[in-house]
Amino acid sequence: MPRALISIMFALLLLFSPVVAAPIAQATDFPTRPVKIIVQTPAGTAPDVICRLLAEQFAKLWGQQVLVLNQPGGGGTIAARAAVTAMPDGYTIFMPATSIFVSMPELYRDLSFDVSRDLVPIGFVGEQPLALAVSPSLGVNSLQELIALSRQQPATINLATIMPVGSLPNLAGELFRARSGAQITSIPYPGTAEAVSDLLSGRVQMIIESLPGLTGLVSDGKLKILAFASPKRLPNFTDVPTVAERIPDFAAVGWFVLAAPARTDSAIISKQARDLETVLTRPEFQKRLLELATYTRLMTPEETGAFIRSEQLIWKSVLMEIITRTR
Repeated sequence: MPRALISIMFALLLLFSPVVAAPIAQATDFPTRPVKIIVQTPAGTAPDVICRLLAEQFAKLWGQQVLVLNQPGGGGTIAARAAVTAMPDGYTIFMPATSIFVSMPELYRDLSFDVSRDLVPIGFVGEQPLALAVSPSLGVNSLQELIALSRQQPATINLATIMPVGSLPNLAGELFRARSGAQITSIPYPGTAEAVSDLLSGRVQMIIESLPGLTGLVSDGKLKILAFASPKRLPNFTDVPTVAERIPDFAAVGWFVLAAPARTDSAIISKQARDLETVLTRPEFQKRLLELATYTRLMTPEETGAFIRSEQLIWKSVLMEIITRTR
């Protein structure tokens, strides 16, 4: 081979090899400065608490400060916009809840971004099965009794529905009414605190909500859980049946994932996914999540993406029915 040609090839190798090696070096060294995790709810809410527990574990693992950035409002659009427009360098992570992927794309058609296109999954954080609970004064001890009573006395049982439209409790309430044939009336509430207040006063008789918001009432005997909307019985509530035992295939589970802006280097995503798995398998972290009625599952980025798409399909028809009825 001519010496001149060899010289040219060597020069090209030197020119392009740093470009090829740079992402690998970045992924290996990540992170070298503080990382932000965006969450769509205010400080003190269950997602915020979980996000801060996660940030604490990441900080220990990475040796870097991990900041939680609360971006509430706009039905999740404010947080989602901040996430998709962030620099795709791995230093801004998003912990979206169910509604970001399931409801927001259908409810806000005029958005300038698409979360399915503009976010890339990192991994699955945890899930919170919804509980169907009633006031003890209602005098029912099972879903079967609740459904029967609602049919015997139509429009006398009120369901506290946590808004906004498209929230998982809202979707679960609509699905329960449709699948069970229960004659109940949904009463909208802006938050769990207001709904609980009316539960205690007797204005509403039942609620569908995640367990962290109901734990105190259940412990004090002011609220009775009839069933969980989980696919199978929960390990720490084995005596409480699932809704699916009465209504086949019924499930309503809130979940949290980690995602990053699209175009984030795949090597960095892979490292974040491995580090998330490390955190999720730590006994102390699992214990804290269990105290918040949150259950972990290990998923790769690809498995997380497939899970999100399956959830979108499950809830699409329920969501479209709500949208049609309210417009």
